[in-house]
Amino acid sequence: MSRAGLILGALVALLLVATALLAPALAPYSPKQQALCDGLHGPSAQHWLGQDKHGRDVLSRLIYGARVSAIVGLATVTISALIGILVGSLSGYFGGALDQLFMRVVDVLQAFPGILLAIALAAVLGPSLENVILALSILGWVGYARLVRGQVLVEREKDYVQAARALGASPGRIVLRHLLVNVSAPVIVQATFGMAAAILAEASLSFLGLGAQNLPSWGAMLNEGQSFLRTAPYLSIFPGLAVLVTVLGFNFLGDGLRDLYLTPRSRA
Repeated sequence: MSRAGLILGALVALLLVATALLAPALAPYSPKQQALCDGLHGPSAQHWLGQDKHGRDVLSRLIYGARVSAIVGLATVTISALIGILVGSLSGYFGGALDQLFMRVVDVLQAFPGILLAIALAAVLGPSLENVILALSILGWVGYARLVRGQVLVEREKDYVQAARALGASPGRIVLRHLLVNVSAPVIVQATFGMAAAILAEASLSFLGLGAQNLPSWGAMLNEGQSFLRTAPYLSIFPGLAVLVTVLGFNFLGDGLRDLYLTPRSRA
């Protein structure tokens, strides 16, 4: 099951990236093209997933919405991972007062519920794509920092690190050339789960009106569709399915990678 989930998750991830990159070629209409006379028309041969209240093509908006999800997910994971790796590796390798300082900051940030802090930050900073990424990244690095610190604490006592020290390698070289290479597998697994969390958080913020403005977003589409659940349920069903499939896909990918690289019996 883990291998099947890994393949399924990889396909979903590739589909999201391909859809985001090829959106102009894949979308049959412009996501902003309105036809007010055809508002709330259901799925048809011309509009496979129907039209919203402004007559915009739902399929085209879903395709362009993949861009927002991919950008937020990749940017949040990249920023969070870079900060977390830096903090975690320094904290784990040097220890002492530096470790205490970094871990107390981590403890303080972890005391706040993640989505509530993201909502508060997005509300204060204002609704935009950049502010969503910033709000999610401010708390997102904490998990990577704890993960990398724990791995570095284990790895720094091993023979290959002691040998590098004996040969006169600098701390920077040891961390970059030896330690980070050997802790990369759990970071990659964490990043796949981070993608799912970032995409879901972006959809939540967009649903609340705190996401990207003037850009098609799956969360914003869900918000628009909630007023028409009885008359045009497809407006909520299709973006909801897009979020569900994407988040499940990245979770399957993370589970598969974890079983492949981090579970001892998977290598037996």
